[in-house]
Amino acid sequence: MLHKTQGIVLGTSPYSDVYSITHVFTRDFGRVSYLLPKSHGKKARIKTSLFFPLSVLNMEVEHLPLRDIQRLKDAEIEFPVYDIYTNMTKVAIAFFLSEFLSRVLRESDNNESTYDFVKNSIETLEAAEKGLGNFHLVFMLRLTRFLGIYPNVQSGELINKNSYFDMLHGEFVMKEPLHSHYLDRQQSTYLSYFYRMSYNNMHLFKLSRDQRNIIVGHLLTYYRLHLYNFPHLKSLDVLRELI
Repeated sequence: MLHKTQGIVLGTSPYSDVYSITHVFTRDFGRVSYLLPKSHGKKARIKTSLFFPLSVLNMEVEHLPLRDIQRLKDAEIEFPVYDIYTNMTKVAIAFFLSEFLSRVLRESDNNESTYDFVKNSIETLEAAEKGLGNFHLVFMLRLTRFLGIYPNVQSGELINKNSYFDMLHGEFVMKEPLHSHYLDRQQSTYLSYFYRMSYNNMHLFKLSRDQRNIIVGHLLTYYRLHLYNFPHLKSLDVLRELI
């Protein structure tokens, strides 16, 4: 059965001499793998150049129950992202976030609000001119809301220089946790400051490369503690070098 849906490209991988496999986060079906013909030229119905990480596509697709790899019938760009394709900082962010999303979004995910957040973030990244070095940090923190693992920061009285952030339970506590997955008092205070960062004000947070690398390291640890089978991201090393 044919369906029309919108999707965000997460990446492609080799499959055969005729096809690649493209992994797409769709608004209607969650994360899906599709056969992508390798044909090139003007006569190709589906252009492989459209499937750059974080491209947003309008697609006509075939979906059959229990099929691991579905079929693409047609695809076209929803909106152009010239800067994400050409600005090397944005290219590095796009490759990192697409790999990150491919690990945290599962095939069973079918959440329109998550899709809309990711799509709006891509539009923001395309238009952004300042604060690019902090973009992925804001994205990773905000995404936890849609995955159901957002840290509990309701108890504001605990967020002070005497509190610890318990990463295992996702909350600030007054006593040092008995396990090893927590931030010390200094790191916890810094984290509470980081919670105020958004796409609108990210350019105001003057962080060094080392500080950003520490923060992204803590965020990835947090994801690993709360999501099953979360591996090392290959694109992280490139991101750390460029941003």
